[in-house]
Amino acid sequence: MNISLYAISVWVLPLLIAITFHEAAHAFVAYRLGDNTAWQLGRVSFNPLKHIDPFGTVILPGLLLLSHSPFLFGYAKPVPVNFRNLNHPRLDMVLVALAGPVTNIVLALITAFAFHALPLVPADAAKWTADNLKNAFLINIVLAIFNMMPIPPLDGGRVAVGLLPQVLSYPLSRLEPYGMLILLGLLILLPVIGAQLGLNLDVISAILRTLIGYVINALLFITGNA
Repeated sequence: MNISLYAISVWVLPLLIAITFHEAAHAFVAYRLGDNTAWQLGRVSFNPLKHIDPFGTVILPGLLLLSHSPFLFGYAKPVPVNFRNLNHPRLDMVLVALAGPVTNIVLALITAFAFHALPLVPADAAKWTADNLKNAFLINIVLAIFNMMPIPPLDGGRVAVGLLPQVLSYPLSRLEPYGMLILLGLLILLPVIGAQLGLNLDVISAILRTLIGYVINALLFITGNA
């Protein structure tokens, strides 16, 4: 349970930037597409304090880290969007939802390109800078992939609700109030129950790790870091 100040210093900044840009992107795209709810609440902002959820952003990831959970995740305060105010509600809902993960992938690309500038960093700051870049690269990819899980209120769930026919999208949308409970069950409770039964039920984490690995390799190849 011993976490050094150095470890904190190379994780906190990448995490705050990834979450802040993710949520600000949702708010900005919603505003551009006709809904100013988030804008009026000050959520189109690069101030991380506007987006941090005390439990989801700080306490939950900390508990998972300290308990050596096989998968680390958290969440920020959801950006409020009144989808009825959007110019084209179903399509625009998809665009608003995609804005966050796309922003994280763009940040991961920028970070990967920044690796090439490490030789220009003074020697006494090179390791700290490299660790921040590596963590930023990983965090943004994990945040993008995790949020694209097709479970409301995650971004992937809202994309699915916007694209699926009404007969499927309506019952899926009704899961939103229970989405985080379902997620916790799939990622934490199911593997624990499986371990008690002698079964490997950590399927969701395995799928996420596989997808994250593919995206990491693809972005490293694109940016010439492979």
